[in-house]
Amino acid sequence: MRRRHAAGLALALGAAVGLAGCGAADSGAGDVVGQGFVSGDGTVQQWEPDDRTDTVVVEGTSFEGDEVSTADWRGDVVVLNTWYAGCAPCRAEAPALVEIATERADEGVHLLGINTEDEAGAALAFQRTFEVPYPSVEDRSGQVVAGLSGVVPLQAVPSTVVLDAEGRVAARVVGEVSGTTLNGLIDDALADA
Repeated sequence: MRRRHAAGLALALGAAVGLAGCGAADSGAGDVVGQGFVSGDGTVQQWEPDDRTDTVVVEGTSFEGDEVSTADWRGDVVVLNTWYAGCAPCRAEAPALVEIATERADEGVHLLGINTEDEAGAALAFQRTFEVPYPSVEDRSGQVVAGLSGVVPLQAVPSTVVLDAEGRVAARVVGEVSGTTLNGLIDDALADA
């Protein structure tokens, strides 16, 4: 009887956690017990052009072995997305990111993934599964994400940052991003150019 009660309590707790989703603490990032990753709550923040300060440059080595730098895309809108293969919200948002990368490339929109956990095998398998057309840089050391300190909570995965044509942060989403939301943020950044 006691085991059945404990199992029922564990099931109820699991359901409560599942219903809570990836809730965030006041900092914008929170850890939901047992999910194995830290995620935000989908909060969107935008900055007006006059409020955008420093230029952000993200660079690293892609899982294919190529050197990548957002400085090469100056003049275009750049979308940065933190992810890793075992992150459920990352998997959920992947099809929308792939669609945006494919459909908006002609407008000068570039996407760059920042993978915070995976070795090449897992990352490349994820990219093949979702037919990801854009590069991702390996960042298990945390150096790339540390460069976004103050913009994105360092432990929030996934997070998405939109850089304007000058390489300044125009918007961020802490947590899973929808295609509709990201397209709107990209539209705004393109309109500011």
